[in-house]
Amino acid sequence: MRQWLPWLDRQGRFSALRAVTFALILVPALILASEAWMGQLGAKPWTRAVHDTGTWAVRLLLVTLAVSPLRRILDWGKLIGIRRMLGLSVLAYAGAHLMLYCIDLGFHWGLIVSEIAKRFYLVVGITALAGLVALGVTSTDGMIRRMGTQRWQRLHNLVYPIAMLALLHFALQAKIDVTQPVLMSGLFALLMAYRGLDRLKIAPTPPVLTATALAVGLLTALCETAWYAFATGASAWLVFQANADIAVYWDLASLRPGHWVALVGLAVALAGAFRRPKVGQRRRAQHGAPAGATS
Repeated sequence: MRQWLPWLDRQGRFSALRAVTFALILVPALILASEAWMGQLGAKPWTRAVHDTGTWAVRLLLVTLAVSPLRRILDWGKLIGIRRMLGLSVLAYAGAHLMLYCIDLGFHWGLIVSEIAKRFYLVVGITALAGLVALGVTSTDGMIRRMGTQRWQRLHNLVYPIAMLALLHFALQAKIDVTQPVLMSGLFALLMAYRGLDRLKIAPTPPVLTATALAVGLLTALCETAWYAFATGASAWLVFQANADIAVYWDLASLRPGHWVALVGLAVALAGAFRRPKVGQRRRAQHGAPAGATS
């Protein structure tokens, strides 16, 4: 049973990183349970619970996808040890999302199936959940051995289209106010940009990461502008101008998703500047030279 304890590493030793990660994963569920116990979920408690679990499933999915790029940028190899735990937490929250939806409809299976069949955003959501189930079932070491590394990796690369489906489901069910879906989509685009840098063999230096953060932040602002312009008929120029309010009023309340995405990217660039080893240190490590040796 020790191998299943979330606060132990693969060698059975206590891992502070894994323990803290596990505790943080439980926080949203505990807050939701506490609010339900005290009757603070509003007039439609089941609907609120459905929305909250779905939102946290998307958030944790993005955190899971952030593990690999942050491991490279921050040169923090131990981060890979929490990726499976995070991935299974996504499945847990997504499963709770569906279960609470079924409870909200009184487990009336005919109604549930008909609702899913006639609403496009529910079809998208159930497809994303099916993909998460497939990834969760095959996440064990035993399944990696049975499938072979290459087949397993091809299957788990589907996490990216699954994330896109989850974000589309999130945006479609939000209807008018898409602030959170746009923010999540912008962060996903930032993670994909980091993946693109790795594919193109571009070193994630602070200047490169800074430029990436600003570019993706601008792209996020443009996507938000386009959504409101096409979905509500609002003036695209006025919507885009709202993204400049922070420079005019210096009011944190006026921060838009594009700002937050850029700030997250800039924080990663700053952390990478302090965390990444110097080029000389990496070369000495590769050649086995002592840390204090001079070239």
